[in-house]
Amino acid sequence: MDHQPVPLAPYADRLRRLPPSCGPVRLVGIDGHAGSGKSTFAARLAEALGGAPVLRLDDIASHDALFAWTDRLCEQVLAPLSRGDAAHYETYDWHARRFDAVRVLAPAEVILVEGVGAGRRALRPSLARLVWMDLPREAAWARGRARDGAAQDAFWDGWIPAEREHFTRDPSRPFAEELVRECHPGYEVRVGPGGALRNHPAVTQGEEPPAVR
Repeated sequence: MDHQPVPLAPYADRLRRLPPSCGPVRLVGIDGHAGSGKSTFAARLAEALGGAPVLRLDDIASHDALFAWTDRLCEQVLAPLSRGDAAHYETYDWHARRFDAVRVLAPAEVILVEGVGAGRRALRPSLARLVWMDLPREAAWARGRARDGAAQDAFWDGWIPAEREHFTRDPSRPFAEELVRECHPGYEVRVGPGGALRNHPAVTQGEEPPAVR
């Protein structure tokens, strides 16, 4: 892909043509640093897909398990979808600090999984495509802090080292097939390290994917 703004309708059509990755569903992971624009991009892409469901990892995570939610996601979401069944997953209320509702996620042609950690090691085998919102972490965190205001400063003080540790142990960007950057008036999409890796079969699993410029 080139570096020009990409209309989301044709991009959505390309996603629909991907092979199913989790039962009948094409799961598309949208990962990136907190504050990088994942939620906005997911909402716009969902609209371009005709109202595709969006699974927000903020509903899966909690104060006590910012990243320790893999087993619950696999059991409550991935396992039923892989069988072609509807998923029923608990959703977390960040203000009440408890899981207080159950959401139903029916199988669909494309389902977007949006949030920090959407491209983690345990989820990648179930993804048809991994997208990384390519905003540097310091810029993303600064934007997130500005968005949330001073009332959330304590949360961000805890979140940033937790996110840093997560991506150190389980990075997503090296495996992203596509890198997405905000531009005006839309987005630009580039081949990511994971897409480049597909074109370099001599690279072994233990080696770093080639750099993409």
